[in-house]
Amino acid sequence: MSEVIVNIIGTAQDAGVPHPNCFCRNCVKAIEDAKFRRFASSLAIILPKSKEWHLIDATPDLREQMAFIQMKYQLQKQLMDSIWLTHAHIGHYPGLMFLGKEAIGAKGTSVYCGEKMKQLLENHAPWKQLADLENIKPIEITHEHPIELTSVVRITPVEVPHRNEFSETFAFWIAGPTRKLLYIPDIDRWNEWDRDIYEMAKEADICLLDGTFYSIEEIERMGRNYKEIPHPVMTETMDRLQDLVDETAIYFTHFNHTNPVIDPENSLIKQVKDRGFHIAVEGMEILL
Repeated sequence: MSEVIVNIIGTAQDAGVPHPNCFCRNCVKAIEDAKFRRFASSLAIILPKSKEWHLIDATPDLREQMAFIQMKYQLQKQLMDSIWLTHAHIGHYPGLMFLGKEAIGAKGTSVYCGEKMKQLLENHAPWKQLADLENIKPIEITHEHPIELTSVVRITPVEVPHRNEFSETFAFWIAGPTRKLLYIPDIDRWNEWDRDIYEMAKEADICLLDGTFYSIEEIERMGRNYKEIPHPVMTETMDRLQDLVDETAIYFTHFNHTNPVIDPENSLIKQVKDRGFHIAVEGMEILL
């Protein structure tokens, strides 16, 4: 068994699938059949030898995501050893509430986050209570400052542009003994970043990238203006990274409930695969 396993335990935009108060084709399928459900985007990092595990983002679906990891890897009743937060949007940190005294009553779970996110957790209710009661221990991370999580895993935060109303937003490099994964679930336009996504992806063995929307047309069908939506569309990302598909395994995640590729019967999935790209599936393992 690999020393480091990354399990994709959520692939949806913040509100999940089915989306609340929505009865579009994708959401109705998920309401009627649980196999079409998708949890909010999250990763678990499992170290089988030492029986440790770590979580990227604490989503509103934390209960189910925790139970899945604990059962699959024989980690029953063993809490995650740390949580890493990308940012302060609703799909990425509210799961912390389950660590409080009303539920788990955790004892000093390390929560790695940016400076503004740390201030939010320590100074604003109800999160402040988690810090005051030492259910969580917020630890500040900074741009491009790597942290040796264990002797076989290194995580490096990279700040990315996004709607930073309450906190900064991070992507994460996750490096194991043999491979590196680049995780960017949320970002504004690629051309608004001071980095070249092509060069970043070229350094990675695996990329998990923002696939919130498939195309500009999808956004327009929602009655929204693409210029007001802070996400790159999948078609643009594929155009930018097409020449890398033989070097880097590039997956999309963080799908909005309107994204046609979450319907396994949609013909666009074949187009994505024919171009050499991949659709993230919950429960999928990546060995590092």
